[in-house]
Amino acid sequence: MRRLTAALLIATALPVVLPAAATAQTPPASMGDRYVPAPWWMRDPVIASVGYVRAEVPANRAGFGATFQSIDRSAADASRKAADQIRALSQALAAYGVDAVRVETAITTRPIYDQYRDEAGVLRDNVRPDRIARYQADASVSITVRDVSVLERVYATVIASEPTSTSRVSFSLDPDNATNTWLQAEAVKDAARRAREAATNAGTSLGGVRVIDPTGRACETDVLAGWPSYSSGAEQATNVDDVVVTGSRVARSAAPAPPPPPPPGAAAPTEAQIEAARLAMQPPLRELTDRACVVYALN
Repeated sequence: MRRLTAALLIATALPVVLPAAATAQTPPASMGDRYVPAPWWMRDPVIASVGYVRAEVPANRAGFGATFQSIDRSAADASRKAADQIRALSQALAAYGVDAVRVETAITTRPIYDQYRDEAGVLRDNVRPDRIARYQADASVSITVRDVSVLERVYATVIASEPTSTSRVSFSLDPDNATNTWLQAEAVKDAARRAREAATNAGTSLGGVRVIDPTGRACETDVLAGWPSYSSGAEQATNVDDVVVTGSRVARSAAPAPPPPPPPGAAAPTEAQIEAARLAMQPPLRELTDRACVVYALN
């Protein structure tokens, strides 16, 4: 379910009647001229309205990592043991499919040297090739969950595998094309509503649409100031009221089926261990904003 909160900002109404000198001048004009050429859609009285929209949408991406550590007398044995720890886990996670869960694994090794105390009593590593006591191998698993409906089970599966360490779960929002299109449509609707109310309050009515600018930059042109001004940010206006618009409900699929069991002999966590490690995880809301400029003629 999308919760859309559109902050109502006073529409920028710019009724413009240009002097004859402005309409007669041929572009380009020089900076500092008293009059400059106006856009074609401002040669008659118009009203420029900026629509704003702010939506809160649940995050649809999650990621975290885990590390499994192994120590042995040889680098090969340490790496093999570390790989054995993550093999069953990576296969269980890969069973969800790359569209739901993406898994990256890596193994790093480092030597552990004998230690000695120097004259000051400080414990130091004896960094010499012939003084290597053990090798430490770290097998890391980096997990990106693209379907947050399976996040709880994926996280529980990792925890049940008893990693040496885990990172916190991070969330992000990657809006799809449908969401972006919906935001832009709501911004245009908001611009149209503001323009109608402004025209009514001014005792006139709207004519035809002159410009629809999804970037909102057309409404930042201030011809009366002496030069077209294209600022980088939107102007802040008074917040008069709040309107809550509820979008269509998104149908949730049933709880995902557990992945198939790993190959025989793999030490994967049992179903009971996974359920015991399961925690409630609710994706946080992330804010999306958009704006649009609509220019109307005035009757």
